[in-house]
Amino acid sequence: MALRHPADRGGARRGRFAHLAEKSSHFTSSPTFFIVCLTLIALFIAVHAAHLPLEWQLLAGDLMTAVTLLLLALLKNSELRAEHAIQRKLDALAAALLEQREGKGSEAADELRKAIRMEEET
Repeated sequence: MALRHPADRGGARRGRFAHLAEKSSHFTSSPTFFIVCLTLIALFIAVHAAHLPLEWQLLAGDLMTAVTLLLLALLKNSELRAEHAIQRKLDALAAALLEQREGKGSEAADELRKAIRMEEET
């Protein structure tokens, strides 16, 4: 099990999990997912209001818990990727400013150009 930053896993090429996390993030921020969540909450309330057997109540609660856990994992992954992209941009900006101040070549400026597009990669 790799305990590295999500943006550092897999090198320069994005893996299947990164693509899945990105698509999931887009879906969970959509109106469709909001409707799914409202439906799940309505189901939870209906099961309890109807005084269905305990097994059904536990199932409804377990579904809500599973969705919450998955959303938490997705949120943390997105947060770490955004944090990494911001840090790379800041590092590239600092290096470009230092290079400009010292009157050196444009290697840091090229790295800054790459870092500006980083949010598309993470």
